[in-house]
Amino acid sequence: MASAVPPSSARKTRLFSSEFLASKWAKLFFFIVGLQALICVAFESYVFGRFQFSLEYQHDSEIDDTLKSQYRTIPTFLTLFIFGFLYILVLTWDALRLKNTIQIIGLCVANLAIFIYAILQIDQIDKSIARLLEAGALKPDEEDRNVWALCKPFLITVPAVVGVVTIIMGGLAYQLYREFAWDILKQIGADYRMKKRFLHYQIYIALLKFDFFFFLGFTVQFLVIVNGLNNVELGLHIAAIPITIAILLCAAFFTQRENRLGVCFVILLYFGGLAYFFFKLVRIYQPGHSQDYFAVRRSLTAFAVLTIILIILTITNGFICMQNFGNGLKAHLTKPSGLDMEKEGDAGSYQLNDKAPTLPSRMTID
Repeated sequence: MASAVPPSSARKTRLFSSEFLASKWAKLFFFIVGLQALICVAFESYVFGRFQFSLEYQHDSEIDDTLKSQYRTIPTFLTLFIFGFLYILVLTWDALRLKNTIQIIGLCVANLAIFIYAILQIDQIDKSIARLLEAGALKPDEEDRNVWALCKPFLITVPAVVGVVTIIMGGLAYQLYREFAWDILKQIGADYRMKKRFLHYQIYIALLKFDFFFFLGFTVQFLVIVNGLNNVELGLHIAAIPITIAILLCAAFFTQRENRLGVCFVILLYFGGLAYFFFKLVRIYQPGHSQDYFAVRRSLTAFAVLTIILIILTITNGFICMQNFGNGLKAHLTKPSGLDMEKEGDAGSYQLNDKAPTLPSRMTID
């Protein structure tokens, strides 16, 4: 980006100011996503509070595993929605700051996935409350026993809001694409082949960010609601979370540095993850195990299928990025060394980020 401001100062301005919201379309996009998070988290919080207030306290020894799953369903949905809406809000800030059109489009798709998940939760919460009512787990007051009637309007409103916001996001994404097009042309030039290489890199980095969300969403539901896990299996699932974060960071680092051996190793781990999710998808419906997943069968299936699709797309783009190694893109993605590195501070950080430092004598990718 042409500017008289030193690279490190420009970096700080982008990170700690709202200058990336100078555009009316960027402001509107961020406002719509933030409003969605505020409304939907508030409605989900009401459902959670109303549900918790209506529960009749029972000692753990009096509750069987199936009933425990029903108790945990609504708190788990609330946790996932809070995480999902906040994560999308953070990725929106990140995409607008980096002027990453690919990530903006990915956010529209992610919001559509949350819309589907919001629809699934209506039926699952209805069934959970019905089973708790049959088991005498709700207070005897009429209001508490009619908790479903009180919560239903809010649960129906959530997907309605998300659906409308998804449509608006799609329209705004087109406006942002037109707005960012000139900036991208200035930053990486008119070289079609270089732009195509950078596009694949952007897609790959965006996929890594969404991989994390869907993997964590599946794991949280699995750990909190599913019964029948032994200590070893439980420990492995918990350990998988930090390991996954490390793998995604390494994937971005190795691709940015064009390290073929590292990328091949990461892709091998992707295939392991793909096998894991296929296994879990079969296990959800396998006789003898399906009862453990009954409380969240539909939502787990949705998350597993979406994660499988994302992993396949990530593997495909990983191979494409590897084919582009050695064609000049690395110079625009890696930070300078030696004295230049000290001057530019953290401008070339390799986190899940497609930001590149300013290289005075070459094309820049911002």
